[in-house]
Amino acid sequence: MAKLTILEFPDPRLRTRATPVKSVDAELDTLIDDMFETMYDAPGIGLAATQVDVHKRLLVADVSADKSSPYVFINPVIIEKDGVVVTEEGCLSVPGYYEEVERAEHIRVRYLDRKGDDVEMDAEGLLAVCIQHEIDHLDGKLFVDYLSEAKRQRIRKRLVKDKRHRTAEAVTL
Repeated sequence: MAKLTILEFPDPRLRTRATPVKSVDAELDTLIDDMFETMYDAPGIGLAATQVDVHKRLLVADVSADKSSPYVFINPVIIEKDGVVVTEEGCLSVPGYYEEVERAEHIRVRYLDRKGDDVEMDAEGLLAVCIQHEIDHLDGKLFVDYLSEAKRQRIRKRLVKDKRHRTAEAVTL
């Protein structure tokens, strides 16, 4: 397994709309393992392939406290939504920022699992929020897009400044 580099906002590659996975094969299986390693190491509860510069409709998630409930969603589509919940969200691609976002409280999602089998699943609570957040990534959308333009610009400027600072430190070391 290999830890992958997570793209950070405002990287334009995060705006790329992912294309459907055509085949569930050994190469995809390796990517899934690498995405789990990257997500757990970050640490996070969800990761979309877009965030690691692979523009395929694939996401991994595990909202359990002990990393015991990993999910793989290949070509996920939300087919039903209901209820409303406002939660504080963060994002591995927007490090250090947490903001309230409104999402559906319950969803029904259709996808292929890791073996390539068709699955429909109901999700609620944190898992439902996580799936919606990660599917947004596959559509080129970030949680900051739900915020005001002014707040989004402040976050963008701060992250760009932080990245310049990290780059300057790396060069001087």
